[in-house]
Amino acid sequence: MLTDLAKIKPFNKYIMQKMKFYIKTLTVAVFSMLILIGCSATKTYENISEIADDIHSEILTIDTHVDTPLRFTNSDFELSIWHDGKKDGSKLDFPRMKEGRLDAAFFAAFVGQGPRTPEGNAKAKESILRTIDSIKSKLNQNLSLAELAWSSDDAYKIKKKGKRAIYIGMENGYPVGSNISLIQTYYDLGVRYITLCHTKHNDICDSSLDPDSAEHNGLSEFGKEAIKEMNRVGMMVDISHVSDKAFYDVIELTKTPVIASHSSVRALCDNPRNLTDEMLIKLAENGGVIQICFFTDYLKTPEPNPVRDSAFQKFRERYDNYDVLSKQEREKARAERIELDKKFPRKLADVSDVVDHIDYVVKIAGIDHVGIGTDFDGGGGVDGCFDASEMKNVTIELLKRGYSEKDIEKIWGGNFMRVFRKVEKFSSKSK
Repeated sequence: MLTDLAKIKPFNKYIMQKMKFYIKTLTVAVFSMLILIGCSATKTYENISEIADDIHSEILTIDTHVDTPLRFTNSDFELSIWHDGKKDGSKLDFPRMKEGRLDAAFFAAFVGQGPRTPEGNAKAKESILRTIDSIKSKLNQNLSLAELAWSSDDAYKIKKKGKRAIYIGMENGYPVGSNISLIQTYYDLGVRYITLCHTKHNDICDSSLDPDSAEHNGLSEFGKEAIKEMNRVGMMVDISHVSDKAFYDVIELTKTPVIASHSSVRALCDNPRNLTDEMLIKLAENGGVIQICFFTDYLKTPEPNPVRDSAFQKFRERYDNYDVLSKQEREKARAERIELDKKFPRKLADVSDVVDHIDYVVKIAGIDHVGIGTDFDGGGGVDGCFDASEMKNVTIELLKRGYSEKDIEKIWGGNFMRVFRKVEKFSSKSK
């Protein structure tokens, strides 16, 4: 019996925008439909996954925060090889990006917070330069598979070549130290956003996770100058990790839209890393975008697991500052982390939880202010989207909930790229 496909929620917004159609058979897991295009051309979809494939072929998909470079500086990790993340803990490489239909990603050049002294700042600068060099070196080894992207338009051009587009973001403004000129230096090297801080206060602002009391009550005086300089050079301001007060200070001061490269919703998971409803509204008024993080602790309140918590606390104390570890120590730490996860597994959030956060942002801030920043290789990964090879499952879940192709295009990259272009445009007028 023929069924009007418009009545089937996963498809009504996507297909009905473009064409007339009918469905021939329908089962719980597999269904076939005949789509009539114009008078003669036809296309048959066997399942919802094929519709997701078609959407991914037409749109740009970007993940705005992955920590994969943590594997580069003292490791032989190869981006050209498909890795088994269940065995080695890795979440992203070029084959898995291709499988998951992920076109572009921001590789985070991360530096953990250290001493805020001339010596500490110098070491942080040395570390970030080494990481940036390692990213470029890995890309130069894989020019047939990926290219470094510098502008918002580059991702679209690189996708047309059948390659992955890789941008660089800086996680933690610590390498800026108190030298405002370094913002231009890092921009010239390819960095396109700076996450103002990490888990500790720095010279720019207070962190949302630092156990010590607020040091600057938001942005420092230097931090205020840093925001102005980021606006001037065309560097996106990333407010993930900052304290609530620092967030509001940024919103009041910045002349460009901001991003939260990997954050989620506090109303659904009460974590200080997440954004409140009021913050989401302010973000929308600013024209910015929140990129939903796939880290379980930011998606749902963790179930009590004191044994695991104790084991991981001892692990963190043992490897307090990742940047100072030798190659052997890093490999040892990575192996220990994998074994701890096997010995004390935690219940992961799933793709449905991720899309719950997307739904909530759409309800509070609107469809134009949400995207995806997984935090792969930095703790991100959920059931159904454990690594980059499963990214398409997010699209499938969005289709099931009735999101249109236009909506999905915005979520997967359109919203973020709008912000990116506005930042570029403001900079071009400021120079």
